[in-house]
Amino acid sequence: MKQEGRKKRLAIAGCGFLGNILMDAWKDGLLPEYEIAGVLGRDEERAASMAAKAGCPVCRNIQELLEQNPDYVAEMASVQFVKEIAELVLRHGANLVVLSVGAFADEAFYEKISHTAREEGTRVHIASGAIGGFDVLRTISLMGQVKTQMVTHKGPASLKNTPVFRDSLMDARKEEEVFVGNTKEAIKLLPTKVNVSVAASLATAGTEKTKFSIVSVPGMTGDDHKITAEVEGVKAVVDIYSSTSAIAAWSVVALLRNLASPIMF
Repeated sequence: MKQEGRKKRLAIAGCGFLGNILMDAWKDGLLPEYEIAGVLGRDEERAASMAAKAGCPVCRNIQELLEQNPDYVAEMASVQFVKEIAELVLRHGANLVVLSVGAFADEAFYEKISHTAREEGTRVHIASGAIGGFDVLRTISLMGQVKTQMVTHKGPASLKNTPVFRDSLMDARKEEEVFVGNTKEAIKLLPTKVNVSVAASLATAGTEKTKFSIVSVPGMTGDDHKITAEVEGVKAVVDIYSSTSAIAAWSVVALLRNLASPIMF
């Protein structure tokens, strides 16, 4: 009988709410094929607390994290952080799991990282975040000239401190469309709010050709994302509601489990 190989070394970059969900999933035995190589976070106290769960090193920067020789680095931080670390991770020989997929709305960055991964024999794995259905979306996009549209419904409070927010939204009684454009325009305007739209567009028509709109819904808690992809003879609708960002972290857990599984879905 063939013996099992060594466990994969997983480094976690981001020690906030989402990073801790990933760590707890590992601690609870949901990622038995992995060992935690190290953690990296801006808040030293939070990073130390999270590292204590696995008995792993706390790293002060990405160089120290890569010195732990991870097989995978799971990014649980921000679009800007992805841009800062992606090339370094890939050139070190590690694979990158990306949650903040909005970074890839930047076409020049997308091409640079794609080239680096090919050159180094490493890979970038994009987590589904708060949406899903990538398999059917990618399939449809191969069948012909796909038309993709996405509509996100949000409560007005979640739009505060963004360019699309207006005080009148808090007192509105009807739904109001606050953004219309494409996903490339959306991620520039709302870099922390619409990662899901970039993920959907990369799986289908691309960031410039995917229509995207945001609707403010009075009293709504959470987000509802509806993606429609269509070619002649086939139409798919993916509609996911979530009242918590926890689903994004759990999508990373699901991705890592799939990468380690002998049967992949």
